[in-house]
Amino acid sequence: MPQLNPGPWFTTLLTLWLLLLLVLKPGLLMLTQSKPPTPPPNKQPSHHWNWPWL
Repeated sequence: MPQLNPGPWFTTLLTLWLLLLLVLKPGLLMLTQSKPPTPPPNKQPSHHWNWPWL
């Protein structure tokens, strides 16, 4: 079908891309937030520093 205009395709692709971004961004944020199995190395020395005070 060579009679199709590139306009509708462009708009549909843009809308799909925006929807993907809206759906994937919170998903990635939730994945990164819910997945911190290894604590940052800065917290362990803080525990060591707070240990003698307790």
